[in-house]
Amino acid sequence: MAKASLLIMVVALGWLVASTAAFTICSMEAGEFYGCLPAIRGPSPSPPSSDCCNAIKRADLNCLCSYKDSALLPSFGVDPKLAMALPRKCNLVPPPACQ
Repeated sequence: MAKASLLIMVVALGWLVASTAAFTICSMEAGEFYGCLPAIRGPSPSPPSSDCCNAIKRADLNCLCSYKDSALLPSFGVDPKLAMALPRKCNLVPPPACQ
């Protein structure tokens, strides 16, 4: 019985880790979102990478900008002001909601 309980716990933990690692937000996959983090975190962020800009070009910018005043961005360690500047840094015209 102990082995069965342990197996269930391991499977549940694996499912939990897998489900939190794969998410989509505003048409951006988790890997694309994480690829932009160096450009939107910390006191001296790096310029957005070409991969980040390609992801931003495919993302739903109106959706992303709707998080401007949300606690969601800071919960990922993201500076909302840097995030709202990302479309312009990627040579895109940001929606009015981003400004």
